[in-house]
Amino acid sequence: MKRAFVFSALAAALVGLAASGAAAQQQTAAGAAPALVNRSGAPADVDRIIRDFTAREAEFRRALSEYAFKRDAVVQSIAFGGQISGEYHRVSRFLIDEQGNRMEKIIFFPIPTLSAITLSPEDLEGFGGINAFALEASKLGEYDLAYVGKERVDEIDTHVFDVTPKLLSDQRRLKELKKAKKVGTHFQGRIWVDDRDHQIVKARGKQVPEFDQRFPVFETYREQIDGKYWFPTYVYADDELVFKNGSTVRMRMRIKFEEYEHLRGRVRVIEEGQPGEEKKPEPKPAKP
Repeated sequence: MKRAFVFSALAAALVGLAASGAAAQQQTAAGAAPALVNRSGAPADVDRIIRDFTAREAEFRRALSEYAFKRDAVVQSIAFGGQISGEYHRVSRFLIDEQGNRMEKIIFFPIPTLSAITLSPEDLEGFGGINAFALEASKLGEYDLAYVGKERVDEIDTHVFDVTPKLLSDQRRLKELKKAKKVGTHFQGRIWVDDRDHQIVKARGKQVPEFDQRFPVFETYREQIDGKYWFPTYVYADDELVFKNGSTVRMRMRIKFEEYEHLRGRVRVIEEGQPGEEKKPEPKPAKP
């Protein structure tokens, strides 16, 4: 049985592209807010906290479609004893064309040596960036959230939530996704939300459903860009993938997002006069 690791499963750790962001904004959640599985110890305004951070997720997704960035992605298979047995390394710059579409400019891409795991076309698409903001308001009705408590993360006080997709208990929906070969469509794990500004600063989990594929548990860290937006800057995973045939592969992954640069609306060219017409210099004021 061929072993495959669908890299696009790292959706919550990667960057949402403009096209997928626009489509998501047209969707509405089925029903109202998700059911809180456990309110024990939750602050009285926990519902407002959830509304706030999901609204900001939608805002950040839209904003990200106007940014260029550099992505350095490394996926390695690890043999017994900790030696690296194969590697996929790709460094790219992601830009935006005049139509607002995301483009990838490859900077560094040596021949991959991975053999223990296979990267599919969906995996390569995942390198370009899928939905980093799985918990935006339009998707909130697809999840259950459980309040865990408070925790300090890199000098930031946070509220901690466990996140569970409702589809995991919906066998009919799971069969539909399997038939359509839609794997890794939802995030399952834990998020850390800034207790002052109510925005996600860290996530740890994996994508589900898996079906025949296997996805690693990853951690995503975000940083504030341009003093406004919390975008992913670092993703890390070191996990053992156990496949249905009993085989196992240990893999390690590191992705860095750097050099965020706002592009849309940054440059404006204005032409005056007719083509080929030389513009006369403005007269200088006479000296007193």
